[in-house]
Amino acid sequence: MITLTGKKISEGIAIGRLAFYKRGKREIRRIYVEDSKREVLRFQKACERAELEIRELYTSMVKEIGEINAAMFEMQQMILDDSEYTDAVKKIIVDQRLNAEYAVKEATEHFLDKYASRDASYVRGHEADVRDVASRILRILARVRLGKLMIDEPLIMASRDLYPSEAAQLEKSKVLGIVTMYGSINSHTATITRTKEIPSVIGLGEALKKEYEGKLVIIDGFEGKVYIEPDQTTLTKLQEKKKNSRRNIETLERLKGKENVTQSGQKIEVSANIGSKEDIESVLRNDASGVGLFRSEFIYRDNGIKFPTEEQQFQIYKLASESMGGKRIVIRTADIGGEKDVECMEVSGEVNPIMGYRGIRVSLDKEEMFKEQLRAILRASAFGRLAIMFPMISSMEEARAAKAILEQVKQDLRNEKCLFDEEIEVGVMIETPAAVMISGELAREMDFFSIGTNDLTQFTLAMDRSNRRISGYYNPKHPALLKMLRIVTNNVHLEGKKISITGDLAADLSMTDQFIKMGIDELSVAPNQILPLRKHIRELK
Repeated sequence: MITLTGKKISEGIAIGRLAFYKRGKREIRRIYVEDSKREVLRFQKACERAELEIRELYTSMVKEIGEINAAMFEMQQMILDDSEYTDAVKKIIVDQRLNAEYAVKEATEHFLDKYASRDASYVRGHEADVRDVASRILRILARVRLGKLMIDEPLIMASRDLYPSEAAQLEKSKVLGIVTMYGSINSHTATITRTKEIPSVIGLGEALKKEYEGKLVIIDGFEGKVYIEPDQTTLTKLQEKKKNSRRNIETLERLKGKENVTQSGQKIEVSANIGSKEDIESVLRNDASGVGLFRSEFIYRDNGIKFPTEEQQFQIYKLASESMGGKRIVIRTADIGGEKDVECMEVSGEVNPIMGYRGIRVSLDKEEMFKEQLRAILRASAFGRLAIMFPMISSMEEARAAKAILEQVKQDLRNEKCLFDEEIEVGVMIETPAAVMISGELAREMDFFSIGTNDLTQFTLAMDRSNRRISGYYNPKHPALLKMLRIVTNNVHLEGKKISITGDLAADLSMTDQFIKMGIDELSVAPNQILPLRKHIRELK
């Protein structure tokens, strides 16, 4: 038996024979062309055809993986619209008088070399999307018709990597599981396999060898393990784990539509934390009460060197609003800075960025950026139930300044006869000890509150949670932190307002009973933690 370890991207157990996916390879030759203008035109027409195919793929995928997840193919459209990429192809054709196929190949590699390693680039983690688009253009240039993945019998698919458009075609009844040599846990391919609920492990590297073709394989998507030719003990153990997993899933599925209420009758809301519109599908599938935290800074991160426009943001928030069917979505305004660098804005270079230029400080400083985001949220509020939350508040002055800008934006929209929710709720994150101490004053001016236990813990204990040298001292259950939670909860409830917890501590089942007794109104966790948390709440006495 050989055991391989990679990154888990979709949980579950899969047992079957391994088969390597054979992507059709094309030889890209370097050919001199006399008419470079004609070659540029060939490339442009191929891009137009690629755009049409991507649109058709989006339409077909909406039915299978939902509108939110299908919207990921908008990124491939973004690549086609990226003038830096397309201009690079044209430049190679014109300057070097070379064929379009070779120019696409060269420009794609240069583009990936330049942007794939940049933390804030929209390309990082989505290299497969770029290669997917390039592969599509090359196929069209070669005049090869679009085909389908043909799989005769159920198997475990192995591949060097898998493009999003290829993953979109997979049938769960035929592809029992997926293993790849490379890939990213944040990729669109990963999102598709999770949505299709196909057990998958990626990042196995060169340890995933072609000689394993046809061998019996077990994927343990819970542990990120792959067993090649498992022994009988391992096979029996994993078969039992698969049965237990199926039973657990069936148990959790029966909790959909049930209340989050203890056996003594105490209720608490359970919402979801998300970072993109693609996560909404998982929120709905796991029956969350709503979205307790939409981390909007990821929109800025994923947009590369350009600020997302008001219209881009509006479309994202509108799609999320409509998809949630009236359930509340709390959008935290961009919490940029600290460990959340974005390529469109320089906020790094500080000695201690965690305690520096970040959160609401950036928004108040970059007022036009802030106004564009607020306009987008307000416009989208006409299509669903949205709420606005300001991050990293440490003074009443900051809270009031943010509210004042919001009021300006509201008035501008009124002047433009633009509809929005006039009663939209406005809240703040409690992430600093200062916010804890003035929580009574904040409660008199704001509509709701959310405790970000991750930042509050590190600020309270004076330690960076990413510092390995002091990781043993990092204690999110420190008595001082729990005392702060009680203080804030009491102050907020005295004003008749509600409070939630959105940090990692919200999903800690050992703390749930204590949070309910404190009077916390809502816990907001990752979508896949919603039903297990509901199960635990309903088992509490």
